[in-house]
Order: sequence, then structure tokens, then C-alpha cells
Amino acid sequence: MTSSLQQTKELTMVQAITDGLKIMLEEDPTTMILGEDIGVNGGVFRATDGLLEQFGEHRVIDTPLAESGIIGTSIGLALNGFKPIAEMQFQGFIYPAFEQIVSHAIRIRTRTLGAFTVPMVIRAPYGAGIHAPELHSDSMEAMFTHLPGLKVVIPSNAYDAKGLLISAIEDPDPVLFMEPMRTYRSTRATVPSEKYTVKIGEASALTTGEDVTILAYGNMISPALAAAKQAKENDNVNVEVIDLRTLYPLDEQTILESVEKTGRVVIVHEGHKTSGFGAELIAFINDKALFSLRNPVVRVTGYDVHVPFFSIEEHYIPNATRIYKAIETVLNEE
Repeated sequence: MTSSLQQTKELTMVQAITDGLKIMLEEDPTTMILGEDIGVNGGVFRATDGLLEQFGEHRVIDTPLAESGIIGTSIGLALNGFKPIAEMQFQGFIYPAFEQIVSHAIRIRTRTLGAFTVPMVIRAPYGAGIHAPELHSDSMEAMFTHLPGLKVVIPSNAYDAKGLLISAIEDPDPVLFMEPMRTYRSTRATVPSEKYTVKIGEASALTTGEDVTILAYGNMISPALAAAKQAKENDNVNVEVIDLRTLYPLDEQTILESVEKTGRVVIVHEGHKTSGFGAELIAFINDKALFSLRNPVVRVTGYDVHVPFFSIEEHYIPNATRIYKAIETVLNEE
């Protein structure tokens, strides 16, 4: 919690991420950042702006355009006492590095019977809505939640972004830190100036309600809150919006308590529907709270196509209208 004596700033998410990186670079000399254009150019989204000048080229390292090399090098650094933070310019660029993640980063703790861990963070901006070219707007978080040994974290606001990033850097195991690009500069939040952490594995109830539960994360929190507001104003329906914040490990208790209270669930994510993370959430709810459900769970997701080009991109992304219709569905299908 933030005390009244702490200094605070109103920051965008990308500013909060920069702040978290700066704090950890100042505090821990083993922390270093690697990535394409992160030094001289300050990163494609300016998340590392000014850090090269402050900490030097041995701590803020411009790499070749080789994602597999970035992750492979980071794994080696992590095994030798460093805490590397590897930036993928876009989550869609991570695929060449997938082999390093799945074959090495997530297995070394087990492979060495706990003798070694891999304390590294992979920062990956993700999601549609910024009118980017092909591969730049993917939302493939479900692929990575299937990998044991890899934590998957997705903040939705500036406060959580800084606290979760610091927690990820201090974690002894690899963390995929997915940053919702559309939210980078769209909102501001009050953020403490000093170091603080947000615990990995804890969801956050952004609104409370007894009628419907919405489970969402990242870019989808804003339209989920808008739909919840619309349901309250139009239908006097009280919606509980749960920001998952961490997909793996999942905060099962918070989800169960909300589902058992409301009996109606809408899941929102912008990744593709088939085998998306919503399917895992439905399976979990069916396993643990099936008899609490008053209606089947409804998913609002991206479609099973590649993210389209910018002229029709908005038709792909789940919006408040689609979420509001899902709320009506779970309320009316008795």
C-alpha cells in the first residue's frame, strides 16, 4: 500500500515501466537490459528512454535483430549471476526465440535438480489497436501459459505495471511480462515514486457486484469496465470486473469467490477464440464451481483469423458493445 508520506506521480503505463526499470538498474548492479534499439533510440515505444545515458552501454545493450540470440544470451547471463531483462520489440517477434524459451529457459531448474534458476524477464508489447503491420499486433499469451516454469504477467494500468515489473525482475524464475500497447499512453494512474511490488499471482477486483463476473486482463480491462458501467446504467445490473493480472500462476481463489457469488461469467480476451486462455478459464470454473453457475460461461474474444490490417482492425478487437451483449446473454439464458 502507498502511505500518505510517499511521493507519487501521475504516469502513463510506459512511463511507469521506465520508472521500474530505472529503480532496479539503480538498486541492483546485476540487472541489465538487452534488446533491439533500446539504447540509443530508447526503444520503439521509448520505454528505455534515457537509460543508456544513465547506466551505460554495458547495462543497456543494443543487440542485433536476432530474438533467439537475445533470449539465448539472457539465459546464459541469468545462469551466471545476472538478472537480464530482454525486450522483444513486439510480442509477434518472439517466435524465433520460442525454442530458447521452451527448450532451455523453463527447463533449467528441473534439468539441474534446482541447482540453477533462470532469473530473467522477457518484456513483450502485445495486442491490436495501434494500426501496426502484420505480426506486430498478436495476442498469443495462451501459447506461453502452456509452458511449465514460465510465469505470464499482463498488467492493465501504470500502478500495476511498475509493481509487477519489479516483482518479475526479483523473481528467481523466468517471467514473460506482456505489455498492452494500446494501453501504454491511453490512461494515467497515481504511481509511487519509490520502489514497491505487486505480487505475482494475485488478481484484482476493479468493481464489485452480485450479478455477473467479468474476467479480463490487459487491453480488455477498459472495454470490460465500460460494459459494466453500461449494464449498471441501463439494466441496474451489478458487474464484478476481475483483472487477472497474472495468467500463470492463476489466482484461483479470487475467481472462485466471484463465480460462486454471481453464478454468471463473461470472459474477455483479444487473443483468438480457439484454444485461447478463456478456454482454460472455463475448464477451471467447470472443475471447481460448476454447480455455482446459473448459465453457461460466455466468451468475448478475437476471431480465429490473423489480426487484420488497420482499416478493419477495430472489427477484430472485442469492444464494450460485444461485452455488454455477452452480459445480457448470461443474464437472460435461464
